[in-house]
Amino acid sequence: MESLRDQLAGAEALPQLTLLGLLTGIIAGAVIVLFRWAVELPLGYFLPDSFENFEAISSLMHFALPVTGAIVLGLVLQLVDKRHHATSIGHVMDRLQNHQGRMPLGNVVTQFFGGAACLLTGQSVGREGPAVHLGAGSGSLLGQWLKLPANSLRPLAGCGVAAAIAACFNTPMAGVIFAMEVVILEYTIAGFIPVTLAAVAGATMTRLAFGPEIAFINAQSVMGDLRELPLMGLVGLVVAVFAAAYIRLHGASCRWALHRPIALRFALAGLFTGICALWIPQIMGVGYDTISSALAGEIGFALLLAIAITKLLATALSLGMGMPGGVVGPLLFIGACVGGAVGSAAQLLMPGSASAIGFYVILGMGAMMGATLNAPLAAMMAILELTYNPNIIFPSMLVVIAACLTTRWVFRCDGLFQQVLRIQGKFRSAEAMEQLLSRTGVRGAMDRHLVVSDSRISLHAAQQLLARHPHWILLRDNNQLLQPADLHTYLQTRADHQPTDEHQEEINLQEIPARRYDLVRIAADANLFEALELMNRQQLDALWVESLSDSHQPLGIISRRTIDNYYRI
Repeated sequence: MESLRDQLAGAEALPQLTLLGLLTGIIAGAVIVLFRWAVELPLGYFLPDSFENFEAISSLMHFALPVTGAIVLGLVLQLVDKRHHATSIGHVMDRLQNHQGRMPLGNVVTQFFGGAACLLTGQSVGREGPAVHLGAGSGSLLGQWLKLPANSLRPLAGCGVAAAIAACFNTPMAGVIFAMEVVILEYTIAGFIPVTLAAVAGATMTRLAFGPEIAFINAQSVMGDLRELPLMGLVGLVVAVFAAAYIRLHGASCRWALHRPIALRFALAGLFTGICALWIPQIMGVGYDTISSALAGEIGFALLLAIAITKLLATALSLGMGMPGGVVGPLLFIGACVGGAVGSAAQLLMPGSASAIGFYVILGMGAMMGATLNAPLAAMMAILELTYNPNIIFPSMLVVIAACLTTRWVFRCDGLFQQVLRIQGKFRSAEAMEQLLSRTGVRGAMDRHLVVSDSRISLHAAQQLLARHPHWILLRDNNQLLQPADLHTYLQTRADHQPTDEHQEEINLQEIPARRYDLVRIAADANLFEALELMNRQQLDALWVESLSDSHQPLGIISRRTIDNYYRI
C-alpha cells in the first residue's frame, strides 16, 4: 500500500488510477442500484401499474403525501448535525473545489436516505442529483479508506460521478462528459481514461440489475423538413426563458433559505408541492411516464405548458430550500414539456411536413439540461444515448447552443451550480497553479534524503550523520531543519582551529552558525497545493511529511523551492 500511495502521488500514475477507477465504478454502480431499488420497489408495490404513476392515487394523497413526507424529513434532519445537511451535485462541486475531493460519510448517508425519502413521498425532485453525490462519495470514501494521497481523491470522485450517471440513465458516454464538463470542470487525458472505465462499470452494474433499458427508444423519427430549423431554433429560445427563470428562482429560494431552520424550509417546500399536485399531479416524482406521454403526443399544448410552469416552480422552490433531491431529471421533464408545446405548434403551422412532436420533446430536454447546467456537450450526448437516434444530433446542436447562448448572454445567468455556490459563499475559480499542484501529492515530490537527530550530539555522531549524505537534518527537539553543508563547514572550521577528542566532545546543533528552517507537519496524503497553502499561512519555507501509520515518523521534507521548481518545470 505504501508503494501504491507513492505511485499515486505522482502526476503520471495512470495505470494505478485506471484500476482504482474501475473499482470505483463497480462500487458506485452497486450503490446506485441499491438506491434505485430502495425507491422503485416500494413505489411499485403501492402505486398501481408503475412506480411512477402518482397520478393514479387520490387527490387527498396528492396533497398529503408530499406535505407529510417533507415535514417528517425536515424534523429528522433537524436532529442531524448541520454539517451533514448539504447534499447533491452542488455539495460535490464544493468538496472538489474547496476540500480537495474529501467527502464526508455523514453527507453521503443523508443523501441516500433523504433522497430516497423525497422520491418515495412524491417531491418534485429527480434521482440523478442523489446518484451523482452517492457516486462521488463512493470514489472519495474509497480513497480516504485506503489513505490515498489527496491528488487522487478528485479523479476518483469524478469516476464515481461518471459511473453514477451511467448507472442512472444507462448512458456511459454522457456520464463521462457530465463528470468532466459539469463536476470536475477540466478535460485531461489522464482523467479521461479512468473516468471512461468507471462509466462502463457503472452501466454494466445497472444493466445486470435492470436490463439493457433505453429510456426513450420510441423517439426514432427524423427531421421532417429543413424549413423547420427556425422552429427548432425557437425551441432553444423558449427553453432559455424557462432555464433563466429556473436559475433565478432556484437562487432566490436558496438565498432566502440560508439561515432558516431546515424543518421550516422543508415544510414550506412540501406544502407548495402538495398544493401544486392537487391540480397538476404529473409533477410528483421523477416523471418519466409523463415524458413518455409527451413523446407519444398524448398531451395537449395548454396542459404541456401548465405542467412545465408548475414543475419549474415546485422544483426550484424544493431544491432551493435544500431538499436532498436531484435537478437533472426535473430539467429533462420541463424541457420535454416545452419542446412538446412548440412541437404541437409546429404541427399546426406545417401540417403533414413537420417532425413528430416526440422529436421536439427530445430537443427540448437536451436544451433545458444544457442551458441550465451550462453543459451543452453533456446534454447533446445524453439525448443521443437516451434515444439511440443519430438523427437527433444535427438539430440538437442548433437547439442546445441557441438555448445556452441566450441563457448566458441575453439573461446573464451563470450555470445553476455556480450560481448556488456563489450564494452560499463557496464558489471560486481555481487558478492554473492550483490545478497543476493539486494533481501531485507531497509524497510524490518530497525529498526523502533526511536524517533525524537530537540537538546535542558528539562530533563523531555528527560525522556519521554527514557520512550518510543527507540533504536535510531534522532536529527532533524543536522541529527545526538544518542543511548538512552548514554542519560540514562548522566541523571543518573547528578541526582547523581546535583539535579535540571526537568521541568526547559534544556540540549543540542549535548553536552552530547555520540557516535553520522552522517546520510544521503535513499529512502524507496531502497534495502540493495544500502544502503551499500551509507554508503561506505559517510563513514557512519547508514542511516535514509525517507517516500515516506513525505521526512521529517523518517520511521526507517538502520545501517551497521544490514546489516552485515543480511548477516551473
